[in-house]
Amino acid sequence: MGLSFDQKLDNYADLAVRVGVNLQPGQRLMIRAPVAAAMMVRRLAERAYRAGSRLVDVMWNDDQVSRLRFELAPEDSLEAYPLWRAEGMRAAVDRGDAFLNVLASDPEAFKGIDSARIATARRVAQEHLRPFIEKTRSHEVAWSIVAAPVPEWAAMVFPAEGQEQAEILLWNAILAATRADQAEPVARWQEHLGRLHGLCAHLDARRYHALHFQAPGIDLRVGLAPGHRWVGGGTATREGVAFVPNLPTEEVFTAPHRDRVDGVVVGSRPLSYQGQLIEDLSLRFKGGRVVEAHAKRGESALRALLATDEGASRLGEVALVSAASPIARLGVLFYETLFDENAASHLALGSAYRINLTGSAMMSEEEVLAAGLNDSLSHVDFMIGSQQMDVDGLFDDGRLESLMRAGEWAF
Repeated sequence: MGLSFDQKLDNYADLAVRVGVNLQPGQRLMIRAPVAAAMMVRRLAERAYRAGSRLVDVMWNDDQVSRLRFELAPEDSLEAYPLWRAEGMRAAVDRGDAFLNVLASDPEAFKGIDSARIATARRVAQEHLRPFIEKTRSHEVAWSIVAAPVPEWAAMVFPAEGQEQAEILLWNAILAATRADQAEPVARWQEHLGRLHGLCAHLDARRYHALHFQAPGIDLRVGLAPGHRWVGGGTATREGVAFVPNLPTEEVFTAPHRDRVDGVVVGSRPLSYQGQLIEDLSLRFKGGRVVEAHAKRGESALRALLATDEGASRLGEVALVSAASPIARLGVLFYETLFDENAASHLALGSAYRINLTGSAMMSEEEVLAAGLNDSLSHVDFMIGSQQMDVDGLFDDGRLESLMRAGEWAF
């Protein structure tokens, strides 16, 4: 007999608490979520308290209130930010809290809004939250991301269905993608994480100088930072607490060299960015920097992203995902990067992760930059993988070997 829907939801909440952030007894948990995800937040809070949390604190947000601000607030007010949020997040990091983000938004919540207004508010928020962002990117604390359907999102993913059926189908897809629909999902996740760690060990042993991506519309060479290391699945805080930043996760990723990316690339899936949809994007890189950018839809949002700061037009991550990953096999276009990036190989514009550089914990910011890692307020993944993609690994001496063929691992 299969699991009931409630049992699957309990599994999902358990995975978020026990595998995602790996909540420790007595630890506080901060949940950041839209008000539309209240049902899921309550379930997460219950599981957190049962796991021994001292306090579950929820920081709510709402897309509709944000849209009203973008539509109606005075232009100069977009430079304002509620300081209590930044101070609260910084204090939570210093205290060693765990952080859980719940995604539950309309992928086009800000359709029709001036991209420049959104970009201004986003930049200001990132500037104020930078101490928190840097500490999470360097994995000083445990953090993870999960999701919950909302009607608008479900309707976009399953446009031929009525609202109720679309939400059910999206829930089923989320639960399947995270293995929450299986018996003993925590054990299944430990097995999965072991496989990803083995893949990282193989790639680390190869010590590639660069990766070469080829597919229709794609001919891109991505140089890798000296001392780069591959990461996939779970990681750990500096105190050694294991956690999994994304549920689901099927990727292995590392750090490009910020100045050694050349060629052209096109997106293989739409990108929902800040409530705006970017479709059929194309980028040309020279010397590591985007020198030409286009999109058939959402080009103004793409250009606003690239203009965030100097590092936003350079790469901070290169990730490989089998075109036959469990999420790819679902055959669902989620319009949400948390899921779509685990169905296809992808790149990220913006900041790199220190964990992808050996010895970075003892390096200064200047040393990390000198090693080739990118720095930016932003970090935005976009999908490039497909069943038509080939990837070669290049060595220092010019030799190359097949890494992926037709989207599948070639070894």
